[in-house]
Amino acid sequence: MNFHVITLFPEMFDSPFKCGVIGRAIEQGIIALKVHALRPFGLGNYRQVDDAPYGGGSGMVMRPEPVAAAIDAVDSAHPGLWKILMTPQGEVFDQAMARELAARSPGLMLIAGRYEGIDERVRTLVDQEISIGDYVLSGGELAAMVVIETVGRLVAGVLGNPESLAEESFAAGELEYPQYTRPEEFRGMRVPDVLLSGDHRKIRQWREEQAHKRTARRRPDLTGRR
Repeated sequence: MNFHVITLFPEMFDSPFKCGVIGRAIEQGIIALKVHALRPFGLGNYRQVDDAPYGGGSGMVMRPEPVAAAIDAVDSAHPGLWKILMTPQGEVFDQAMARELAARSPGLMLIAGRYEGIDERVRTLVDQEISIGDYVLSGGELAAMVVIETVGRLVAGVLGNPESLAEESFAAGELEYPQYTRPEEFRGMRVPDVLLSGDHRKIRQWREEQAHKRTARRRPDLTGRR
């Protein structure tokens, strides 16, 4: 699985993916991450990438020419990538979408916007627009990292125990059941007896019931998606 990111701030991607499961997967060659700086595609001696919006208004808007040139360059060197614009106006990212993206071969191209946004005409150059939630960030870099982390974990060989994917929150359309480990008692709170019983049928049943209850209580909006 290949991830390519177009951004004004490529240095933001140095540290987050040097550790954890994604970092190990990159070291092992299971996934690849390539970050492409947008600034070299800027216009003129100062490599301009933004300008004032037509019609007035506060802030600056990213010009279409540098973004389009960067997309074309990456697409030419790495054909077939699914092009995604990270934007608050996009589809809200969820686990189901992550599974769909993980099946995209040879990989994803993620375009991170900045300022007040990207010229509207750039939207015609991408395959999909994605938002990670109903809030505003300073740029699309953090959103792109969320997509890389979430999708990357689904790639075969990235997780040591792939079966754990089936039990995580949202994997089956519900929140995950409560988890416990040693000690059996902590500050007066005991591990449920059923988890100490060794009866795998009862444990599985308890976990299913707890997942249902937690989802209904905390995220009732998910109950209709099962």
